[in-house]
Amino acid sequence: MTTTTTVAAPRVDGEQNPLRAGLPSSRITDPCTIVLFGATGDLTMRMLMPALYSLRVHDMLPADFAIVGYSRTQWSDDQFREAMKRSIQQFGADVGAPEGAIWDDFVRRLSYISGDFDDVACYESLRKHLEEDLSEFQTRGNVLYYLATPPVVFGEIVKHLDLAKLGPEDTKGWCRLVIEKPFGTDLVSARKLQSQIERVFSEKQIYRIDHYLGKEPVQDLLALRFSNVIFEPLWNYRYIKSVQITAAETVGVEQRGGYYDRAGALRDMIQNHVINLMTLVAMEPPVSADADALRDEKFKVLRATRPIPAGRMDEFAVRGQYGEGEVAGKEAPAYRSEPDVGAKSNTETFAAVKLSIDNWRWGGQVPFYLRSGKRLKRKNSEIAIEFRNVPHRLFGEMGDQFEANSLVVRIQPEEGISLSFNAKYPGQAMHIRTVSMDFAYGSGFGTKGAPAYERLLADAMRGNQTLFTRWDAVEAAWEVVTPVLEYWEDTRAKDFPNYAAGSQGPKAADELLAREGEAWRQL
Repeated sequence: MTTTTTVAAPRVDGEQNPLRAGLPSSRITDPCTIVLFGATGDLTMRMLMPALYSLRVHDMLPADFAIVGYSRTQWSDDQFREAMKRSIQQFGADVGAPEGAIWDDFVRRLSYISGDFDDVACYESLRKHLEEDLSEFQTRGNVLYYLATPPVVFGEIVKHLDLAKLGPEDTKGWCRLVIEKPFGTDLVSARKLQSQIERVFSEKQIYRIDHYLGKEPVQDLLALRFSNVIFEPLWNYRYIKSVQITAAETVGVEQRGGYYDRAGALRDMIQNHVINLMTLVAMEPPVSADADALRDEKFKVLRATRPIPAGRMDEFAVRGQYGEGEVAGKEAPAYRSEPDVGAKSNTETFAAVKLSIDNWRWGGQVPFYLRSGKRLKRKNSEIAIEFRNVPHRLFGEMGDQFEANSLVVRIQPEEGISLSFNAKYPGQAMHIRTVSMDFAYGSGFGTKGAPAYERLLADAMRGNQTLFTRWDAVEAAWEVVTPVLEYWEDTRAKDFPNYAAGSQGPKAADELLAREGEAWRQL
């Protein structure tokens, strides 16, 4: 049984949308210059520039803005503009072709600086660009620095912004810094990076981005919990048996072999994306909608997360590496055969951990199972809440299978919520079957939510830190996973590769749950 709620509403945006009638305009009011470090990289091409142009098409950007690209590639302004046009054509199909009056206005606000990230002269050139933007585009001196670069240069860029007097202390307007993941490679490196950045930027000026938190279903998890009386009273160890959070991918490392072989699944996905989802599931209601009120509760979850016992790592953490196989009907090479990957690599492409939260709500009695992997059977990111079984069976014929009630928040590729429960099958006998009610975002509201990067860029320009990760939570997340990282780095995996591309993952991951009488949801 599938139930879909439909709201008749056209695909319109901003204040013209009837669903937003009476609400204030969502247009960003503060003018600013956006500086994209790493402007010729994959992230800018695929995500950032299409997102910025979409914000302009939907009249969300401020009336006065400018965009400066900064990268090592030797390009002129015109070459940069042409490359950005191609990126929008390829990756921004939803906003239409970049042409006409809107594109003409957008493209004239694009400029480019070619140089190294530690070149003092190039930062002087950046200063001139910002001054010209202030004069020509009336940006009021507000500037948003976006570090879409390899993490190794984060500290270098911040240091040179300070040396060139382009940091918050010397900027005419507000000054903010957006940092992509990963924030460090372990606890020690994260603390070192934080020390470098906080010499120049205060915590209120730092926006550590996690694009998963910008996805519509992730945000709706908070609305689901705190806007509905039917869920929150059951949201504790008395009624919830376990929580599974999955971030599964069908792709391999693609052209990122060099980076990935130094990172692995635990660093790349679990420490940030997946553990952030866990905090949203487990947190207490915030005292208000204020950014820090919500982030306070997320931090408390991480502080309450029970450390994994040092001598029992294999009971709580599992790793895997894919071998050759078949994904979506196509042959896939083994990880060790991917470009820039070592022939005897010890890097995990699959990671699963079992965590417990020792606080009043969860009492250490609800296992939180987190997993992420590459080259799996199906692309699927979801949060699955499994409730406890009924204490006594009253109905149902012999042989009827009672399934536990479950609530599943689907993050990607489909976005929606599914609630399963048991009901009587029609007929004379009292047969019990599991049925579900499904809600899909696209059909449910008749409108498409903004992509994650659009939402997060807009929030950074507004100064809203709600969906960005605070340093104390970053540090606490590293404290959770660093012991596992150190154990895996010190202990060579003897069974790699231990799962075929296109499978559900390694057998050891199934055994991790089987010890508790549990099983992973099938991809």
